Amino acid sequence: MRKSHPIRRIMLATAATVSGVVLLLSLKPSTDPASASAAGAAPQQTAAGQESPQGGAQAAGTGTVTGDAAQTQYGVVQVRLTVASGKITKAEAVQAPKGGTSDQKTALSVPKLNQEAVAAQNANIDSVSGATYTSTGYKKSLQSALDKMKAAGGSKGSAGSSGSSSGSGGAAQATKTVTGQVAQTQYGPVQVRITVANGKITKAEAVQAPKGGLSDQKTAQAVPKLSQEAVAAGNANIDSVSGATYTSTGYKQSLQSALDQAGG
Repeated sequence: MRKSHPIRRIMLATAATVSGVVLLLSLKPSTDPASASAAGAAPQQTAAGQESPQGGAQAAGTGTVTGDAAQTQYGVVQVRLTVASGKITKAEAVQAPKGGTSDQKTALSVPKLNQEAVAAQNANIDSVSGATYTSTGYKKSLQSALDKMKAAGGSKGSAGSSGSSSGSGGAAQATKTVTGQVAQTQYGPVQVRITVANGKITKAEAVQAPKGGLSDQKTAQAVPKLSQEAVAAGNANIDSVSGATYTSTGYKQSLQSALDQAGG
C-alpha cells in the first residue's frame, strides 16, 4: 500500500494540470481592449453629429426686431416685429401717441396696422382713416424694422455655404432706397424717398412736405395718395391731388429725381 502513494500523487498532479489548462482556455476574452475602446467611442461621435445641426436650425431667422422711433405731430411711434423663419408672425407698437383724442385714435388704428403688417409682410399698408399721422409714423418705423431684419438675414446667410451667400448678396443688390432732390414749392419743400426692388417701386414716401396751417391738412390728404399712385404706376406720371396742386407738383418732381438716381 505504501508503494502505491507516489504513483497516485503523480496521477492526481497530472489531472489537476490538464484541468487547469482547459479552464484557462475556456476563460479567454473574446475581444481585445482596442476593439472595446473603439466600440465605446462610436456612440459619442454620433451624439455630437446630432447636436450641431439642431442648434443652427433653431437660431436661423427667428427673433424680435424693433424699428427706429418715428416722430409724428402727436407723438412717437415705434414698431416691434416678431420673426420666425424669416416671416413676420407678430407686429406691435411699443410706442404710440397718447393723451386726449390720441388715446382713442391709437386704440382704433394700431391694432389694424398690426394686422396689416403681418398680412402684407411689408410696409406697403393702408393708412387708417382718421389717424393719418399715426399711420405714417407706424409705417416708417415698420420699414426700419424690416430693413434691420433683412440686414440680419443677409449677415446670417454669409456665414453659411458659398451658394447661400451669393444668393443673399444678389437680393441685397436688387433692393435699394433712393431719396430724390428737394423740390421747392410755394408752401414749402417736398422731398420723396422710394424703395426699389428688381427695378420696381415697392414703397414711396415724403420725407419732407409743407407744414403749418392749412398745409398740414393738405399734406395729410395728398401725400398718402401720391405715394400709393407712385407705387402703382411705377413712375412719376401720376395725377395731382385736387386741392393740393403745389404739393403734388413738388412731389412728382422729387419722385422723378429719385427715379433718375435709381436708373428707372
